[in-house]
Amino acid sequence: MADIARDDDIIEIALPPRFEMGERVISRTIIRNDGTYTGKDIGELLVNKGDIGYVRSIGTFLQQFYIYAVEFTGSGHQVGMRAKELCTLDHLPEEVLAQLGERARQLADLR
Repeated sequence: MADIARDDDIIEIALPPRFEMGERVISRTIIRNDGTYTGKDIGELLVNKGDIGYVRSIGTFLQQFYIYAVEFTGSGHQVGMRAKELCTLDHLPEEVLAQLGERARQLADLR
């Protein structure tokens, strides 16, 4: 069973956004259409875990959460995602880059 963390009490917008406009990110989860993506059936796969995209805009939801509009160039989909569903590829800490070794250089080539 998945470990589900409740974050209803967290006010993300009290802090600066975690990602910047134009930042390269990778999806940490799969995203299916919840009915808000026009032209796709409900439940249809929009984003796979590991898909790479770019933050195109930053909005808010319920005056509580940041929503990042991420354009996934592989599929052409632009999807609204929460910070917990994304990971940066442009601003990885030095210790993470050191652990990645050769893979870090490969990430740089994925632009």
